[in-house]
Amino acid sequence: MTASDPIRTLAREATFELEEKRSRFGVRAVPVASPDEALSRLAALSDPDATHNCWAYRIGGQYRFSDDGEPGGTAGRPILAAIEGQGIDRVLVVVTRYFGGIKLGAGGLVRAYGGAAASCLRGGDQVEIWPAVQLRVAVSFVDVSALQTLCARTPALARLAEDYTADGATFTLRLEKRHRADFERALSDVTRGRARVEELSVE
Repeated sequence: MTASDPIRTLAREATFELEEKRSRFGVRAVPVASPDEALSRLAALSDPDATHNCWAYRIGGQYRFSDDGEPGGTAGRPILAAIEGQGIDRVLVVVTRYFGGIKLGAGGLVRAYGGAAASCLRGGDQVEIWPAVQLRVAVSFVDVSALQTLCARTPALARLAEDYTADGATFTLRLEKRHRADFERALSDVTRGRARVEELSVE
């Protein structure tokens, strides 16, 4: 996978329930865009009355997990392994356990937490998100019309802002990375190399 390949994530929240030896495992998986959002959603998804709220998230190269009182390595890591095994990114999975009075043992916990998380993700509605970049493009007035026309015919491009000055205009654009090279070549052609392009951020 390259930086321009699509990311597979959940379209919306997914849920799943598993009962194992009288313990009930409730799973909620939600798409998240950042670690801060993941931790914020975690607080909302956790049940303070439950025995354990174990969780994991993965957002690009960033990930965290928690066993929340279960024996080390029996809950959070299996949930993370389920996320990675399903090839899902930008997701938080919370598995809430209500203890039923029968101990499952380390192997049983790993299977329950990991299996419930994987089943939840498999059953969720998934979407592909193409990585995007935000660009600032500055042109003189003579090239504004050409830039507007180019924006209109470039796939997956959004004009976020337009600012006009005495010297010309600055457009803030959001563009899928897979179309960036073609866009910049066309921009150079239609403005005869006069446009100035600055990368603002990568999503």
